[in-house]
Amino acid sequence: MAMQLTFDWPTGVALGAEDFFVTDANRAAYTMIAAPEIWPQGKLVLIGPEGAGKSHLARVFAARHSAKIVSAADLPDGLNPASAIVVEDMDRLPRRSEEAMFHLHNNLAAHRLPLLMTARSHPARWPVTLPDLASRMQATTPATITGPDDALLQAVLMKLFADRQILPSPEVATYLTPRIERSFASAQRIVAALDSAALTQKRAITVKLAAQVLDKQDGLL
Repeated sequence: MAMQLTFDWPTGVALGAEDFFVTDANRAAYTMIAAPEIWPQGKLVLIGPEGAGKSHLARVFAARHSAKIVSAADLPDGLNPASAIVVEDMDRLPRRSEEAMFHLHNNLAAHRLPLLMTARSHPARWPVTLPDLASRMQATTPATITGPDDALLQAVLMKLFADRQILPSPEVATYLTPRIERSFASAQRIVAALDSAALTQKRAITVKLAAQVLDKQDGLL
């Protein structure tokens, strides 16, 4: 099954359920997304670093449950949903939107509609100043996506290449995995660097080119 994790990657990135690669790093979160009926109080927050797949999982959930996706930074006042809601980047909720989020939370709970949120940190660390909202957020069940294991990092690398319409040998991903920082952001950076180098030098992306690019990066990846 060819699947992937992604968050805010370039246009053309596949965000369907069939594109999500499941390993030990994200299996618990993926399982929870599939069963909103078991979420305590009907709400869940996906927690993970940038690029970990929170946005991708949110879109998988939204497609399955006809959910509306909104950004915490642009949360509208008086949102009166008729279905599930996804609020992305809750750790970046502006103070001016706290009242709107409080009413949205209560509206969804009253109508027994699921609320899915994404964030980079646990709700206890969000800069929420409205006490009633803070208490409700901190009572939300977390589903954490950890840093990628080898299998996931290799899959992410290959899918990042594919999203750029590049099809290197899997040996390239195998070579890169132990040599870059174990993070989704690092995978994005090395793929972008290799794409640029290949275009500039008019070369295919190979293990040799990967070694040269890594050497030039001097540990910045």
